[in-house]
Amino acid sequence: MSQDPNVNGKEAPNVDAAGPAAPATPEDRIAALQAERDEMKDRMLRIAAEFENWKKRARKEQSDAVAQARESVLKDVLEVADNLERAIGAQSQAGGNGVVDGAAVVKGVNLVLRLFQQKLERYEVRPFEAAGQPFDPRVHEAISKVESANVPAGSVATELQKGYRVGERLLRPAMVSVSTGPAPANTAKPTKTTKPSEG
Repeated sequence: MSQDPNVNGKEAPNVDAAGPAAPATPEDRIAALQAERDEMKDRMLRIAAEFENWKKRARKEQSDAVAQARESVLKDVLEVADNLERAIGAQSQAGGNGVVDGAAVVKGVNLVLRLFQQKLERYEVRPFEAAGQPFDPRVHEAISKVESANVPAGSVATELQKGYRVGERLLRPAMVSVSTGPAPANTAKPTKTTKPSEG
């Protein structure tokens, strides 16, 4: 008849055949702590090396992305330059007699300008209107002040150079002349004429 390990519903105590564990000596504890310290040091060195590798990869990816963006923009600019060179070449071939067709030149320049504006829009570069707007130093650069009866004081009278935004960010402020309002009316008092005294 086999003996049930559970006596009266209670589990029999697990007794190690080797007996109770001997208390660790201070030397054993020191050795265990040194081993743990060495393991932690190795892990920290591996983590530091992995972090350095990640930083190098991130720097390379960033420089590659900047180089690709620069190349993309420059290729578009080169396309515009190619068209300008073609226009000059065509004009020099056609204009051997010294006669310049102004209308054809203007048409060619307008075509190149339209192409260039399309290239800028690909990069979300768009001009913004300044003329007639209230002067805003965040987006306007004032070059001069002018009197104007048509534009209220403190508003942009003339846009000398367009301003541009990239998305919502300012790329270049508009160069403007700011109105001081209409010229002041001549308020000088008429001078009195004195009669010569009679004799």
